Parts: sequence; C-alpha cells; structure tokens
Amino acid sequence: MSEIKLNYSIDEMQNDLVKIIEQMKNSNWFPGIILSINRGGCIAGVYLSHKIEIPHKVIDIQLRDSSITPNFSVLNDSLSKYKRVLIIDDINDTGNTLILIKDHSVKYQSEIRFAALINNINSKTKIDFQGQLIDKSKNPVWYIFPWEKW
Repeated sequence: MSEIKLNYSIDEMQNDLVKIIEQMKNSNWFPGIILSINRGGCIAGVYLSHKIEIPHKVIDIQLRDSSITPNFSVLNDSLSKYKRVLIIDDINDTGNTLILIKDHSVKYQSEIRFAALINNINSKTKIDFQGQLIDKSKNPVWYIFPWEKW
C-alpha cells in the first residue's frame, strides 16, 4: 500500500486547535507554558499560545534528521520553572520524539501533557489532546503542512 500525500490547511489547523482547547477545558487542565517541537509544532504552538494567552517556547528535538543533536536546554528550563507544561507537535506519527522527551523529563516534577494536530492511533506514545485521530496502518497518508510547502 503506497502512501497518499494530502495537503493540510491553516483552516484545518485552527479547527484542530479549537478541538485541543476544548479537550483541555473538559479535562480542567491548562499549561503554564506551551513548548512546540521544532519545526512541525512551531506554527501550531504560536497559534495556541495567542489563543489561550499562555507563554510559548520552542524545543529543538528533531529525530528525522539524525545529524542534529537534541537540545534539551529550553525543555529543562521550562520544566524547572513551570508545574504544567504542554508539548505540541504537528503530528504524533511513530511517537519516537515524544518518548525521547518523556524519558528525558522523568527527573522533573512538572506535569507534562502532549498534544498533536494529528495523532496516529498506532503511535508508540499516547497523547492527551489531539485535533484528528488517524490510523496510518489502514490509511497510509503523508500530510503536507502549509509550512512545509516551500
């Protein structure tokens, strides 16, 4: 089964962020800071930060390009200053990035929750908030986000 490419729009992102905000409201949990995963989570993190008026920072952890060493400095700083931290990415596909973050963060007392615009049900990592739930084993879609089109 070959992978289908599908364009994901800014309107979809905004709708998915509204769903994530509703899920946070329903769980009675809001972060003290939003950390977006560079690069895919950056735009969603900025939008969410403005909408719910919570500070935002970027953490530089990219597993797709193995030549880049993860930089945990912003994550460490945020986990030492905030009790509740939301980490957002564009897609939770395999879950490997989130596993790396979870494993690194165990020494901190912060309550970390994870969000993604798109959540693959087959990911190794379960997340707390999602815009869309997909099953890539049944529908192998490759999403092209607006910030990836250039």
